[in-house]
Amino acid sequence: MSDMKRVNSVWESPSRISRQEIIETSQTVLAMPDIKVNQKEDIFRLQVIGMDWDMGVMVYQPEDSSKIPAGADGKKVGFFLLHGGSGDYHSMEKLGLLLAGKFGYKVVSMTYPGRLYLQDSKREWPGDTIHPDGSVRTPIWKKDELITPDQYEVVKDLSKRNRYGTRTVARAKPGTTFYYRMAGWPIAFEEGMKEACRRHLPGGEYSIYASGRSTGGPIIHMLLQRVSNIAGMADVEGSSFGYIAAKVNEWSGSLGKIGDLKMKASKGDQDFSTWPDPFYELNIRDWRDIARYSGPEAFGQEGPKALMRLPMLMEEVFEDWEKVKSQPNFKAEYIVTRNGVKQLTEAARVTARRLNMIPEETEALVGRYIGYTRELSGEGVKPVPPILYNIAKDSRDHSPEAYQEVILPMLSAINPPPKVRVVQYDAGVHGYTKSEKDLPLGIAPAVAKVWDEAIRSGYYL
Repeated sequence: MSDMKRVNSVWESPSRISRQEIIETSQTVLAMPDIKVNQKEDIFRLQVIGMDWDMGVMVYQPEDSSKIPAGADGKKVGFFLLHGGSGDYHSMEKLGLLLAGKFGYKVVSMTYPGRLYLQDSKREWPGDTIHPDGSVRTPIWKKDELITPDQYEVVKDLSKRNRYGTRTVARAKPGTTFYYRMAGWPIAFEEGMKEACRRHLPGGEYSIYASGRSTGGPIIHMLLQRVSNIAGMADVEGSSFGYIAAKVNEWSGSLGKIGDLKMKASKGDQDFSTWPDPFYELNIRDWRDIARYSGPEAFGQEGPKALMRLPMLMEEVFEDWEKVKSQPNFKAEYIVTRNGVKQLTEAARVTARRLNMIPEETEALVGRYIGYTRELSGEGVKPVPPILYNIAKDSRDHSPEAYQEVILPMLSAINPPPKVRVVQYDAGVHGYTKSEKDLPLGIAPAVAKVWDEAIRSGYYL
């Protein structure tokens, strides 16, 4: 890449990569020799806050472990991946295989608690998210513990229609297993991620480069200081800490920003600076979540003329939904990723009451929950390690302006401030492995090459 450079032997990231460079780099990466990869699922059970939780990861690594390269620090390179939205490890498979099969990295791709369909070996959810009888798809946090329809109320939410359309939500009834699981998953998620790193990417042997797509981003930011051998964040299309992501959303308005089309907040927009919905509410996704990305992406690639083929766009939306509806497609993580301090506080107190905690224990638990939305601070705390952001041209949710005006200034206010760089790509969409002309794996190969350069050249030291 022509604008990659070294200054005094220190690698500097490119600030922007042209479409032609992306194409050339993608061709180079995809032409690299294939490394034979072992792919293995690991399901493990943790006991956290008095409940059992079944966690699932997919591990990709070279058949010949000697092919796992070392980074600039001399330790083996390991990647920890988190999906976004409402997917599972299937949605990160292309990236996992790329990193392991071309660069030789060991990759651990984790699924959020409750997202894996543990009743089937292929982990494919049956049917649709909203059932003919009016019931909905719900998480499986523990194999053979299924959430029954009597544990929730299905509600049609119109309060965010301008951004999401009509949302279908399942509101857990107080006192039910569903209710207590919805209160407990944040701490189970933290412990599950730490255990996955211990099991597969142990300190002393591996340095971990963590990556979370979209809403996986704030979860990864939370993890950066909680696992000692995480060397930094190798990001692409991931949001920042929950409190920063909330500020970005407040700044850009409820419609978001696409390219030069600024849609800043107005009196008519909802304020999503903190997530307004209760912790016990599960968002059930449908074709509308495909549509809210397809529209902006078509606008970015085709301009206003994309509206002239709206019927075709809608057909494509429904076709795409058919392809992904076997993934989980439900979501509860906004309380972390959008700075839901009130909801996290309530969830912690519900958990504390269930466990009969004394006041001091309760307040400590509340502090732990609230801490998931921002960086840790104080004496003896691991500083936030280096972050390398990568953003696609036609991303719905990630604009260069947001980084310059909100994210970078807020990160610089952290004590001590982390090393942060932003790389802008003149191609690609939020689903960065999505193929487009001359880019069969989207911008992912070019992004992986930037990560590889950074790891080998000492950016994360």
